[in-house]
Amino acid sequence: MTPARSRIAVYPGTFDPITNGHIDLINRAAVLFEKIIVGIAESPGKGPALPLEERVSLARTALAHCTNVEVRGFNTLLAHFVHEVGAGVLLRGLRAVSDFEYEFQLASMNRHLIPDVETLFLTPAEQYSFISSSLVREVARLGGDVSGFVHPAVAKALATKWKQP
Repeated sequence: MTPARSRIAVYPGTFDPITNGHIDLINRAAVLFEKIIVGIAESPGKGPALPLEERVSLARTALAHCTNVEVRGFNTLLAHFVHEVGAGVLLRGLRAVSDFEYEFQLASMNRHLIPDVETLFLTPAEQYSFISSSLVREVARLGGDVSGFVHPAVAKALATKWKQP
C-alpha cells in the first residue's frame, strides 16, 4: 500500500438510512485519515427502503460538517470501488460481539479480493451501540420517533416515506 492510499479510507454500507452511530464513527475516523469516502451500496438484493439517490443525498446532508468526507453511491463489487477511488483502508463498524463473525468473514473475503487494502474496525460511542438502520426503519415504519437516532433530515425523510406527522 502506498502512503497516499493509506490516507484514504472507504466506509462502505447500505446506509438505509445513515444513523447517528454511522455519523459518530465517521466523525472519529475523519481525524485519522486525509479523506474518507462513504460508499453507499445500491444493494438491490437487500431491498432498501430508500432509493440509492436519496440515501446518498441524506448522507451528504448529515455529513455536511465533515470537510474531508465525500459521499458516493456505487453498484459494483466493493473491491472494484475501493480501487477506483484509490483507497488503502476499509472502515467497518462493530456494535456488538454479534457483529464480529459476519464482519470477520467480510474482512477475510476482502483480504483475498483486495490484498493491498487493510480493514480497520471501529466501535461506536456507547450511546450509539444499539442503533441499527434496520431498527430505525422499523420504528419509523410503525410511527415511532426516530429523532434521537438520526439526523433531522433523515427523520423527516422517513416520516414522509411512511406518512407520519
